[in-house]
Amino acid sequence: MNFFTYLLHLAGSSASAYIGASQIRDPLTRPNVIAGFQLAESGSVPFLQALSDRAAAEGDTWLAEKLARHASDEKRHGQIFAQALKRINKQVIDFKSIPKTTTEGKPDERRRSPFFEAYFQGYPPEAIKPENMDWTVFMASTYILELDASKDFVRMANVLPEDESNSVALKKGLLSIAEDETGHAAYLYEALQRRFPEATVQQIVDEWRTRKVNALLAMVSNMMQKSGKMSSLVQDGVPTEESEEESELAVA
Repeated sequence: MNFFTYLLHLAGSSASAYIGASQIRDPLTRPNVIAGFQLAESGSVPFLQALSDRAAAEGDTWLAEKLARHASDEKRHGQIFAQALKRINKQVIDFKSIPKTTTEGKPDERRRSPFFEAYFQGYPPEAIKPENMDWTVFMASTYILELDASKDFVRMANVLPEDESNSVALKKGLLSIAEDETGHAAYLYEALQRRFPEATVQQIVDEWRTRKVNALLAMVSNMMQKSGKMSSLVQDGVPTEESEEESELAVA
């Protein structure tokens, strides 16, 4: 990573941390943030499980077991966020009831992620499906996301008020999730080390760190175009079933 990219990384990470912390602290924006996390965590479960099955089929038992545990953790994380919404009488919107395009024929903003479009720029959709995704791409891209998420969740947990039961419960959940994310980053980095010498690992990680910087810039630009307004991901009410249905959509 060159020095300019490093500076952008610091600026982007700081801005992202500030935005995340302010939105999770504000009771008005908190439900939407929680819903986004629920969709992202729960939506990754089928993807990770498919990768685990693929690793097992390829004879990599170590990776298959790590991925299976990762999928199990993400499922639990989704349930933590679902319960956080339930405590405030909210739930994630039903994406099946939302048209894929607006009346103007444009894709519904809730069904696209400028962040991930930029993060995986140059990779067609077929190339990032679990049955096709290059292992190095998966390991490095996910390592960056898990490492940063572990820190972001701690920051968000630390700004939550401690004089209200729902916030206290959410804080406990966020810290638990952050610990899991740290473990995920560790096994993904080890997976890279099993395949490449350390110098090559650093080059690969630097490439995806640069991609993360560019993706953050794309996300901020998108938010500025919408004047900071976020599409709603929640609706009133609580799930009719205790265990929520796993979403197939991951939202950044």
